[in-house]
Amino acid sequence: MRTRTKKAVGAFEGGLEDAGEALRLAVKRIDKAAARGVIHRNQAANRKSRLMRRVGALQAAQGAEDAEA
Repeated sequence: MRTRTKKAVGAFEGGLEDAGEALRLAVKRIDKAAARGVIHRNQAANRKSRLMRRVGALQAAQGAEDAEA
């Protein structure tokens, strides 16, 4: 779960083409952990929310850099 999350954030930081796919896989892994009872479903929602906010901030920062250039 943490590995997928790190890969997704790294993909967005690096601006890779498959960043969207990495994010989808990270969310899928979090959902699967909640379904199996590894983490509580509220914890899964919190983790997904935190991940999406982090990715959104990275995209906004990259958009600002592109606008300046």
